[in-house]
Amino acid sequence: MRDVWNRVRFGPGAPRSDERIYVAPCDVRYIHVTDGTVGKSMFRRRHSGMVRGGDWDLSRAPLPETRAARVIHDHFVRGMSWAETGIVDYHLEKIAEKGISEGARTLEEIMARYEDLDRVYEEAQRTGKLRPRSELPGHLRREYDGIYVHIARDGEVLRSGGGRNRFAIARVLKLPKIPAQLGIIHPEAVRAGVLTRLRQE
Repeated sequence: MRDVWNRVRFGPGAPRSDERIYVAPCDVRYIHVTDGTVGKSMFRRRHSGMVRGGDWDLSRAPLPETRAARVIHDHFVRGMSWAETGIVDYHLEKIAEKGISEGARTLEEIMARYEDLDRVYEEAQRTGKLRPRSELPGHLRREYDGIYVHIARDGEVLRSGGGRNRFAIARVLKLPKIPAQLGIIHPEAVRAGVLTRLRQE
C-alpha cells in the first residue's frame, strides 16, 4: 500500500519499499539518531520507502566507529584473527548471558558467520563490488535486509543500522558504490530527483 500511495503522490518515479539504491560508502558521513543523541534510529526496516516530511533528517551525528568497523579493520587491515579482535569472546559472552548472539548459539555458528565475511571480503576485493541481496541466499524481495540508509532533504545518506559488517568491508576496500536498502526519504529529496542518482549502479 505504501508503494501505491507514494506513486499517487510522486508519480512513476516514486520511492518503493525495500528499494535498492546505490551509495558511495566512503561518502557517508552521518548516522541518523533519535532526539539528537547517538543511539538507534526510530525508523525500522518496516518503514522502508516511507516519504516523511518534518525535521527528522536534521537529527544526525557524525558516523561513529562501531564495534563492527573496528573488528573488520583489525581482521582485514591489521591481519588479526577473528579471535584476536575480541569479537568471538564478545559473542560467547552474549550466548552465555542470553543463549543467543545475533542468531548464533554456538562457537561453530559464530565462526561460520565470520568465515562467511571472509568470503564476502575476498569476493568484493576481487570484483570491486558487493552483490545485491537478490543474488544472495535467503533473498526475500528487492533489497530487503540490505545495508539500511535514510535520505535527508539535502540528499545526504544517513546510516541507520543493518548490514554493518558489509558496510564496514565496503569502507575498508573503498568500494565506489554499494547496494543499499532505502529507508525513509524526505519529500524534498524526492522532489529534487535525488532517487534518480541513487538508482544508478
